[in-house]
Amino acid sequence: MNYQRMAIEKEAPEEVGSEIRYNLSESAISDQTLDSLGINIPSSTIFTYTEHKGSHKIRSLIANAAKGGLTDDDILVTAGASMLLFIIHSAMLNPKDHITVARPNYAANLEIPRSIGCEITFIDLDFESQYQLDINRVAAAIRPGATKLISVCSPNNPTGTVLSSSEIQSLASLARANECYLLVDETYADLNYAFTSTDSGFVIGSAAKLGDHVISVCSMSKTYGVPGIRIGWLVTTNKVLQETFLAAKELISISGSVVDELIAEQILSRRTELLSKTIADMTSRREHVASWVDQESEFVDWVEPEAGVMCFIKVKKEPVGGLAAFYQRLLEDHGVYVGRGTWFEQDDNFFRLGYGWPTWEELDTGLKAISKALRG
Repeated sequence: MNYQRMAIEKEAPEEVGSEIRYNLSESAISDQTLDSLGINIPSSTIFTYTEHKGSHKIRSLIANAAKGGLTDDDILVTAGASMLLFIIHSAMLNPKDHITVARPNYAANLEIPRSIGCEITFIDLDFESQYQLDINRVAAAIRPGATKLISVCSPNNPTGTVLSSSEIQSLASLARANECYLLVDETYADLNYAFTSTDSGFVIGSAAKLGDHVISVCSMSKTYGVPGIRIGWLVTTNKVLQETFLAAKELISISGSVVDELIAEQILSRRTELLSKTIADMTSRREHVASWVDQESEFVDWVEPEAGVMCFIKVKKEPVGGLAAFYQRLLEDHGVYVGRGTWFEQDDNFFRLGYGWPTWEELDTGLKAISKALRG
């Protein structure tokens, strides 16, 4: 494999350093603590190996949240979705394989198959079509007998747009008809604004229920503010694939962290309660960003996100001095950091704005700073 560092990692906030005072680049809610989540780690906890597939309790909680169609045996827990994406791509693909990938997308879904040497056909989502995926373009890109995988991200990172149930079903049917697999990155599935506090259990709409040729991936990092515990999971009803993916995990790490999994169990046990509060807060934050976009309509535009805690802002009028000067003074003069379009292989007249991670005060100050930086 030909490993190359991705721009999104080289320019991650933790790599940039102390210049950042207002971090509006993150795609997660704010980082939580043991106290904020009410986590109790008993002093009697034994630091042993966990079940290789992940704790039975975590897998059962995930399967039950799907409200039918899945069992705990359909779920594999690893150290974050990043490991899962590496396992899936490296276990399934060879350099001679062809895949079709919707873009923009989470960077690893682009870079891992590229590092393997796969031939990739990108289906680019564009602002003018509200980032909606054209299923006919996906169908036209498939090479009978050669295409191994169709890869999509829904809810999408960085745009926050969501494929409908019928669109996911169409993709699953298309993949089955062409004897290939469908990978759906569902990392933000829980952070869907269609959910309300009256929903019973916030049903996970796992695409993997659509057939044993479908694999879905999810993570706790973004929705629950716990990227440091490194918990993610994949779902597939395909027993052969499950065995292969488990073998890969065992070669990489054998099992997960007993402490991480203990924390995850306690969070997922309170999933509905936590999501109710989070979605209410994120809805208000999204409305605040919407008001700012309206006020700055001369300079910026967006497609209002349906899920997640980020949006992809379009700079429609060139800032004073050009885009490079805008990003430079935004950071150097105002201490504000956003995720440039190049993180997602897009033009820099787009940037990801994360409104879930900063405090309300930091978000408001950051938006005002962007307004100033656009004008020089």
